[in-house]
Amino acid sequence: MVTYCGAMDEDDVFKALADPTRRALLDALFAEDGQTLTALEQRLPMSRFGVMKHLKVLEAAGLVVSRKQGREKLHHLNPIPIRLIHDRWVSKYAEPWTATLSQLKRSLEEPS
Repeated sequence: MVTYCGAMDEDDVFKALADPTRRALLDALFAEDGQTLTALEQRLPMSRFGVMKHLKVLEAAGLVVSRKQGREKLHHLNPIPIRLIHDRWVSKYAEPWTATLSQLKRSLEEPS
């Protein structure tokens, strides 16, 4: 497991997640972590250079961490910045909905 140790810039994370190609790269790393550039390149209809540019943006946002293993450079998904975004932005907006649904469930299950 590779962990993220830097300060997170939310703007960089949102910018990285805004692009469908970068999201596809993250999905590929979620499905199989620790892939080489060649393996990732084969999944996308673009040049090696294009994939490298997208990986650079993902690395700058802290969403991907690269590590050399022998002659290969392996790319690993780092889900921590996404979780921090979720905790800050998504969960606070979802809370009223979940509280309401939970209250509705209780009232429907109570005997009349």
